[in-house]
Amino acid sequence: MSEIKNIAMIAHVDHGKTTLVDKIMFHCQLFRDNENKGDLILDSNDLERERGITILSKNVSVEYKNYKINIIDTPGHADFGGEVERVLNMADAAILLVDAFEGPMPQTRFVLKKALDLKLKPLVVINKVDKENCRPEEVYESVFDLMFDLGAEEWQLDFPVLYGSAKNNWMGHDWTNPTNSIEPLLDMVVNQVPAPEIKEGNTQMLITSLDYSSFTGRIAIGRLNRGTLISNMNVSLVDRNGGITKSRIKELNVFDGLGRRKVDQIEAGDICAIIGLESFNIGDTIADAFEPEALPTIDIDEPTMSMLFTINDSPFFGKDGKFVTSRHIKERLEKELEHNLALHLDTTDSTDKFLVFGRGVMHLSVLIETMRREGFELQIGQPQVIIKNIDGVKCEPIESLTIDLPENLSGKAIEMVTLRKGEMVSLENKGDRMLCKFIIPSRGIIGLRNQLLSNTAGQAVMNHRFIEFQNFKGEIPSRINGSLISMESGSAVPYALDKLQERGKFFVFPNEEVYTGQVIGENIRMNDLVVNITKTKKLSNVRASGTDEKVSLAPPIKFSLEEALEYIQSDEYVEATPNHLRLRKIFLDENQRKRNANK
Repeated sequence: MSEIKNIAMIAHVDHGKTTLVDKIMFHCQLFRDNENKGDLILDSNDLERERGITILSKNVSVEYKNYKINIIDTPGHADFGGEVERVLNMADAAILLVDAFEGPMPQTRFVLKKALDLKLKPLVVINKVDKENCRPEEVYESVFDLMFDLGAEEWQLDFPVLYGSAKNNWMGHDWTNPTNSIEPLLDMVVNQVPAPEIKEGNTQMLITSLDYSSFTGRIAIGRLNRGTLISNMNVSLVDRNGGITKSRIKELNVFDGLGRRKVDQIEAGDICAIIGLESFNIGDTIADAFEPEALPTIDIDEPTMSMLFTINDSPFFGKDGKFVTSRHIKERLEKELEHNLALHLDTTDSTDKFLVFGRGVMHLSVLIETMRREGFELQIGQPQVIIKNIDGVKCEPIESLTIDLPENLSGKAIEMVTLRKGEMVSLENKGDRMLCKFIIPSRGIIGLRNQLLSNTAGQAVMNHRFIEFQNFKGEIPSRINGSLISMESGSAVPYALDKLQERGKFFVFPNEEVYTGQVIGENIRMNDLVVNITKTKKLSNVRASGTDEKVSLAPPIKFSLEEALEYIQSDEYVEATPNHLRLRKIFLDENQRKRNANK
């Protein structure tokens, strides 16, 4: 049997993890020469390809010089940190990718701390050395300083380093002298990554991931810590609370390339998939049938944000989606909880409203977008941060915020962040760009990205990471402009839109169907304004002298799901259906809104 090496790819978002895994697969000849697999092969999910980010961690296995290398590709976005936390248990070492220009970023710190805490050996790859103004030596020093800050042990600080460009398919020890392949990286993995530590004792395996097949049902994925697993073997399942259930393994698979291969036996140290187990969850231990011993379960950082999910009760409900009832939504959310460990679900006093807790707006918006594509219709309330009482003091989540933008625009960004109770930590010059670092309440980040991109002509790059709970920072100014609300149901008439253009900006196209109480635009003033955009021009039998004036309409603003969630006020919902995203008031009737406002 070939020797096993288990490695995890960790990095900040967009530092090149998935691209590097692609190059490793091509180098190890996982595909035929005439097979065109494209790029970012592991980002197979539609949402991942559209957004250009990794959302779910993936396993792939390659053979190199008689070694079997199990690679785990992880997400880089802070909102999907829960994925990283649970899969790092399967690795013995972590390849930390760092951009040669940007250096260590907020999420680099988060994933590196998790890897160091689990006593994984770090291997550093300084990627993208082909970038203009790159500074590989400085970045190497800052990675060392970061490890020292995070309390790395002496053996972890003695980490090997390679420089290269995953996109251009080369790695080497000297960044000024490019090689012609990524072989130095694979050699580093073979020589530096320790073999899995196999302890004496009976069977123990922690379930760190789930898969599903419509033929075989749920599949448990994890790394076998000790002992052996054999097909048709009886085992015990030990849950988080110590409860023991007897079960039986029907089939064993190991990872082979991008797929899985059926085997009869698994040796300790390998990552495998088990078919046939009943009622298990992530964090459970598969143990010996007669003398079960549990492994420490997976600890996941707690959520920082919540949103209200409710059924779609607008006049247009049921026109787009297949699943519209509260039962459907509840079942789908409970199913999501099985593998999305950073997600929590709470019921409310109403049977058709659910509180969903997550890591951030993006974490929850990916769930909503997935549900939309599956045919669900639902409505979502304004994102709320989780406020805690710690020793009688009101506390809120605080995040580290990094903004990378052109030097001449940095003043605007600093002003916007300080208005939202942000405190500047450092200001660093990188060529013609500035890197501004702040500490800011999570409440202040909601809606900041849209404003920042508008004021910097789309040139700002914003990243943030949860640090801790601190004392409540006081009120933060919310959206200044009020909403334009539809008075009537019907089609939006170009004539009416033209006459109301001076009142604000619209979110609907001409002839688009609207309903009473729908938010159809943004008022130029602070208050909400009810307008009738279904009103047509009055026609008479008197012939007009001259012609009608030409209607010239500004294009409507169309929000993405995240932008819509960050835009709405506390008395508004986002209505998400498979084909439409609409904003609406919670109370559609104007009189009811007024009565509610006076309470």
